[in-house]
Amino acid sequence: MTHTEPENDLWNRFISGNQAAFSELYDRYADVLYAFGKRYSVDSDLVKDCIHDLFLDLHTYRGSLAKEVNVKFYLLKSFRRKLHAAHRKSSLLQFDSWNSDESFGMNAFSFSVEHDIIIDEKQREILDHLAAEINQLPDRQKEILYLRFNQDLDYEEIASMMQISVPTCRTFIYRALKQLHGKLEFGSVLLILCW
Repeated sequence: MTHTEPENDLWNRFISGNQAAFSELYDRYADVLYAFGKRYSVDSDLVKDCIHDLFLDLHTYRGSLAKEVNVKFYLLKSFRRKLHAAHRKSSLLQFDSWNSDESFGMNAFSFSVEHDIIIDEKQREILDHLAAEINQLPDRQKEILYLRFNQDLDYEEIASMMQISVPTCRTFIYRALKQLHGKLEFGSVLLILCW
């Protein structure tokens, strides 16, 4: 489905109370949020519930929402916060998790279905190796790379979302890419930009 209306126009129609704009906002971002949520939780129902709760809150509080926002960033940040809270709440309800070190963070990295279309076996091996090396990175570096290169967020947005400074964000990315560069062929590291 192609979306022709700019996201800020759609957002402003939504916060003005237009139900069609609310539906289109949901249609445009529900799959993006679901894929994003699956990076943090294997529980599909939890991810879907958080998406539902997010849009319910948006609808309820639409009159008090800011007019000038980066819509995708706003939704990702709000959704991440909601998913984190739900994860924390569900962890408290699981008695066996009291002694576990399980924390909220990125799941193991793998390339999406779109990347499976790659025909060249050598490229497939490079991508598998790249995914394995990315999974060796600390969770925060992995998450920042995902937000930067997969969700196209800028440094300021990532820093805000992760509650770190912009220089720290840049340092995380620099260190992650340097570490990957040290372990992989140069061409493999460039593939991260396409993930």
